[in-house]
Amino acid sequence: MVHEFEGRTEKEAIDTAVQSLGLTRDEFDVEILETQKSGLFNLSKKVRIRVFTRNKGGDSSVQTPILEKPRQQTGNQVTYGPQNPDPENDFEHAVFDFIGQVTEKMGFPATPVILYREAEKLGIRLDSEHSGILIGKKGKNLDALQLLVNVLAARMIGGDFRVVIDTENYRSRREEALIRLAEKTGDQVKRTKKSRLLEPMNPFERRLIHTALNNISDIETKSEGDGLYKQVRVIYKGLR
Repeated sequence: MVHEFEGRTEKEAIDTAVQSLGLTRDEFDVEILETQKSGLFNLSKKVRIRVFTRNKGGDSSVQTPILEKPRQQTGNQVTYGPQNPDPENDFEHAVFDFIGQVTEKMGFPATPVILYREAEKLGIRLDSEHSGILIGKKGKNLDALQLLVNVLAARMIGGDFRVVIDTENYRSRREEALIRLAEKTGDQVKRTKKSRLLEPMNPFERRLIHTALNNISDIETKSEGDGLYKQVRVIYKGLR
């Protein structure tokens, strides 16, 4: 039997098929008829799929591509077949197209490459002659692009799925620098018994500071301010 279904994403269309047909995912094959078109801000077109139910021998009536890729579990990381730097599904293609359009409009084109795939996270590296500009001061340009891409991820996938964008290994270098800053600041606060207010940081960077100083005796931290970029205050407990 052949059926057609629609959804905002491939997953939603398949879930609709599962519920409507009363079958498990292993009992039918899927052909993608229309993918979600992703212009810069045009994400409204639905995904349309054709479903072929399997016969009793386990074969579908027509040989068709399978939407889901086989997963291999490696520790906490879930990879979809061999690690492939190129996009493998509609969501990844949409992300690549989106990044290409945004960086092109900025005047600093970049080529995205997939670094890793995890169950709830996708890592992307940007190759560009303009990496310094794409990073921006304290990584703010990179953060802004990452935020836009995660808006796209929320609309297409939902849940807690997150895309991490990096270039020139900036994220790792920044993380190491922040841990050194946290340790240095903690030592200063313990020595001087005076609190210190650090520079504004995004949520991920603030978590690094809080975590690095969490188990240091006589030291506590708290975030201050409003908006995305807040400051971390490092406090000597004896001052309370």
